[in-house]
Amino acid sequence: MNKLLATFVIFAIIVVVAGEEKYTTKYDNINIDEILNNKRLLRGYSNCLLEKAACSPDGAELKKVLPDAIETNCEKCSERQRDASRTILRHLINKEPAIWNELEEKYDPQATYRRKYKEEAAKQGIHFDV
Repeated sequence: MNKLLATFVIFAIIVVVAGEEKYTTKYDNINIDEILNNKRLLRGYSNCLLEKAACSPDGAELKKVLPDAIETNCEKCSERQRDASRTILRHLINKEPAIWNELEEKYDPQATYRRKYKEEAAKQGIHFDV
């Protein structure tokens, strides 16, 4: 009986810990505005995500987690990462539509996520139909 209880407790702990998995916050203090307002830096990150150029360590991490973040509505994101993603989306859609279109073509070619998140994005002031 004790072995069964111990096994159950260990399993429960594993499930709880696995359920709390988050993306690394190692790069959360990067100045997003500096990147968005510098064409060279912005192009470097977008080229990384589009597989047109090598990635910086933080760009490589973003590229690694981006498909999952898109699919799960940033479920594993920290609050800072969610805020940054909204800032980035607004900027790209409103000020860098060419980059936005390239990224959308790569990461959402069927417009699946555009449709899925359209209402929620609009509540955040992000309008995909610009």
